[in-house]
Amino acid sequence: MSEIKGEGIKELIPQRHPIMMVDTFYGATDTEADTGLTVADDNLFCSDGFFMEPGLVEHIAQSASAFAGYKAKVKNEPTPIGYIGEVKKFRINFLPRTGDMLHTHIRIMSEVLGVSLLNAETMVGEEIAAQCQMKIFIKPD
Repeated sequence: MSEIKGEGIKELIPQRHPIMMVDTFYGATDTEADTGLTVADDNLFCSDGFFMEPGLVEHIAQSASAFAGYKAKVKNEPTPIGYIGEVKKFRINFLPRTGDMLHTHIRIMSEVLGVSLLNAETMVGEEIAAQCQMKIFIKPD
């Protein structure tokens, strides 16, 4: 699969501007996916040139959503709606700056009854900006 960018991201996640926090889907395996975001100066979660903590949490959640959307697309199913159920072990090493390119790696640890437990790591270049565990609840059809 080639990367998905621009308007194609709208096929994977339900969010729309100004709350879209993923602009690239790099690819996936059965249990892992990689996404990206170039932090724009006008981003809703930017303040004084920095991408703030809530933006990092939302970016990770939307990365998981893009992964779920990709899996649904492969099966010709509608894009699912998901909700953050829990965030654990959230650690920020630094706040990205506007212009930085985020690269997030999602790894699904388990999926049971519409609940996904995942580990996430967001990088800027070779440095880990943030990492966490997250539970995502997928709304049943």
